[in-house]
Amino acid sequence: MKMVTSQTNIPRARSWRRRLMRIFVVYLVIPYVAIVLLLAVFQRSLIYGPIHDATLSKSLPACGGARVQPIHFAAGDRLNLHGWHIAPANDPEQPREWPGGRPVFLFFCGNGGHRGWRAEEFRIFAELGAETICFDYRGYGENEGTPSEEAIAADVQAIWNHITGELGVDPGRVIIFGESLGGGVATRLASELSASGTPPAGLVLRSTFTSLTDAAAWHFRWVPVRWLLLDRYPSIERIAQVTCPILILHGRRDTIVPFAQGEQLFTAAPERSSRGIAKRFFALESADHNDVLLMEAGAFREELESFLGRINPH
Repeated sequence: MKMVTSQTNIPRARSWRRRLMRIFVVYLVIPYVAIVLLLAVFQRSLIYGPIHDATLSKSLPACGGARVQPIHFAAGDRLNLHGWHIAPANDPEQPREWPGGRPVFLFFCGNGGHRGWRAEEFRIFAELGAETICFDYRGYGENEGTPSEEAIAADVQAIWNHITGELGVDPGRVIIFGESLGGGVATRLASELSASGTPPAGLVLRSTFTSLTDAAAWHFRWVPVRWLLLDRYPSIERIAQVTCPILILHGRRDTIVPFAQGEQLFTAAPERSSRGIAKRFFALESADHNDVLLMEAGAFREELESFLGRINPH
């Protein structure tokens, strides 16, 4: 005996499938696409967190008695970039003199705030007998403009030329220091200088990602960031070209840039500098991303002091 399928059930089944598909599209696909598009459009607002402060050139930090001087110059597009030059107080017990003068940290900040938030680092550098030069990125502090990877890269080259040209600082005295996103900025500059045959005295990276793409993909696993991201900072590709001594510090408890990314960046770096100085990785055991000087100030200072001793031409 043959079973007869009711023809009326077929349209009903198709109708339910269409309804389910409509529900899926309306309540899941469209909101997802909308969120992704919003993230794509406003991505630089998520990457960069500038804080404006027109008083930074007048409200100078103490920095443990170091001499703080406001400095500025016009970048390639005539936009004025403002910063500080911090020099240690004269201390006969901490001469730390190199040929041509003291070591100089060229400091590149992370993505949030401005240089005023880094006064404690500058104090430590001064206590180690080193000078510091730190310019805020465009859009940060007193600076006008809008930050992006390429705009910052052009400004950084202009900063380097200003320091080594107009200010007359020997490139062999300059240690490029980058924290977090500033590590991506610092790595690019160090790799370009190495490729041109004028490497800095050293490169120090703290809490730095392998690439901004990797860091973003770790935070936003459900977003196709590898397709959408405009500013990528591919440090893991660039660090292989760095010929100066390298020190990488990373908090083992980092919840912003995974500790594993610091290790991977270190693995990608050359084993030794052109002068035969071995690279070094140091784990800040109890530190997260933004509390390094709260949790590990002593270890941070000791590693920097050791690094200065290893790269000192004397």
